[in-house]
Amino acid sequence: MVLKMSCSELEVFLHEAFPQVARDFRVEAVAPNEITIRLQVEDRHLRPGGTISGPSMFALADVSVYLAILSMIGPKALAVTTNCSIDFMRKPAAGIDMLARAKLLKLGRVLAVGEVLMYSEGIADPVARASLTYSLPPDRSAGEAGASN
Repeated sequence: MVLKMSCSELEVFLHEAFPQVARDFRVEAVAPNEITIRLQVEDRHLRPGGTISGPSMFALADVSVYLAILSMIGPKALAVTTNCSIDFMRKPAAGIDMLARAKLLKLGRVLAVGEVLMYSEGIADPVARASLTYSLPPDRSAGEAGASN
C-alpha cells in the first residue's frame, strides 16, 4: 500500500479542517497503516492531581486513527468515529508530552478499525490502549452504489 498523505500534508490538513485542535498535535511519523502522533501537553490538558485528562487522551487516540486513515485514503474530512473504547492502564506523567502509536487493523471501503497505544514520552510502558472504528465517506469514483466492506 502507498501513502496518500505525508506527515506535512497531514499537519496542513489538520490545521485547515480542525484549527481548534490542530496546535495540540504533531505528526511524528507515518508509514503504511501506521502513524505516531504527539500530544503537545499544556496546562489545559491536565486534570486535578496534575495528570493528563481522559478527554485529552481520547482526543489523541481519535486524531491518531483519523490521520492514519487519511494517510491511506487521502484528505477526506467526512470520515467519522463510530465507536471508541479506551483502557486507562497507568497514570500518565504530568507535564510530559504523550505519544500515540496507531495501527490500522482494517481499512475497508465503508469501515476502518484501528488500535492505539499511548505513552508518556520517554516511558516504556503504555498508559492507555484504545480501539476505534471509523465510518468512511463513500468513494464517488467507485461507480457502484451500496458497495460493501
